[in-house]
Amino acid sequence: MNNRDFFRTRLLGWFETSHRPLPWKGERDPYRIWLSEILLQQTRVEQGLPYYQKFTEHFPDVHALARAPEELVLKLWEGLGYYSRARNLHATAKYISGTLGGHFPDTYEGLRALKGVGDYTAAAIASFAFNLPHAVLDGNVYRVLARFFGIETPTDTGAAKKEFAALAAQVLDPARPGDFNQAMMDFGATQCTPRQALCSSCPLQSGCVALQSGIVDALPARSKKMIKKERFFVYFIIRFRDKIFVRQRTDKDIWQNLWEFPLVETNALPEGRQAFGELIRQHLFPFQPEDETALLRAVSMPYRQVLTHRVVNAVFCEIDLPDNRSAEVFEKQAFENCRLVTREELKKNIAVPRIIARFLQEKVLTLGLI
Repeated sequence: MNNRDFFRTRLLGWFETSHRPLPWKGERDPYRIWLSEILLQQTRVEQGLPYYQKFTEHFPDVHALARAPEELVLKLWEGLGYYSRARNLHATAKYISGTLGGHFPDTYEGLRALKGVGDYTAAAIASFAFNLPHAVLDGNVYRVLARFFGIETPTDTGAAKKEFAALAAQVLDPARPGDFNQAMMDFGATQCTPRQALCSSCPLQSGCVALQSGIVDALPARSKKMIKKERFFVYFIIRFRDKIFVRQRTDKDIWQNLWEFPLVETNALPEGRQAFGELIRQHLFPFQPEDETALLRAVSMPYRQVLTHRVVNAVFCEIDLPDNRSAEVFEKQAFENCRLVTREELKKNIAVPRIIARFLQEKVLTLGLI
């Protein structure tokens, strides 16, 4: 038995007894497979599982998802991040429901042409739903193949993608492509993990090049480490007559079309009441005396959210506005593109970035939002 046959046989043997029990395992409905794969893109299974359950309860089929308003889809997605996935999901559901009559394409090429569906997702749907011999290639698969076969090509290069894609296709079991792809992903997630891999109990250990060479922790290799840009946001939670000002992010930036509180982006998070007071005077109420217009009630602890290319650091300031002015004055002069919402609207109907959702859930300030 050559090493590729050994790899395939041992991996499928491991899968029979050790795979993760998940609700989409063994599913043949392409809608549910597609939904699970989109939800799990760049997301841990443990985090994505409750979202899968919410989406299947609200939208049992592609037609139900297509009929839903975008605001509801984004609200249910809240906390997952990468909101372009949610918008692509909704757009594709409309296309499949309206143009394709609710029928998913049954070829890799047809699936790959869908909005938001890349090589990996198309291969997953093709193999799981239609038993087509297309190998998946994700971080788990890169890691398992790199270690077992001792491949030191940096995975963040174009050459690596071709090399690993060819190898994944060669080791794929054409008779059981869905099981094999699932086995590869489960094995990488639970056995051949990024750190502290379970090599002592690994069924592949006798053929693993990385284990025999003592380089398990060095593989898969990367050519460079991404430097993420730090950004600093000061959010203002401005209360006026039991309502709160919010605005929608419409620029081509992070979190496009999500809602947020008015903010000022700074070079660093300010420290001290005087610094926050200066921001208020400069950016929110330059046309009114400080004490007459705004009262800074509290400032939260710093929050941090790590994105693909950026790290967002934020604090939240609570401000009360006097009741003796009209909302229209504030909206026109100091709060362009903002609108007032109730606490209930903010809680149930408005999709916000994860960093704001965390803040609201922890009730750091005395807002009574949850």
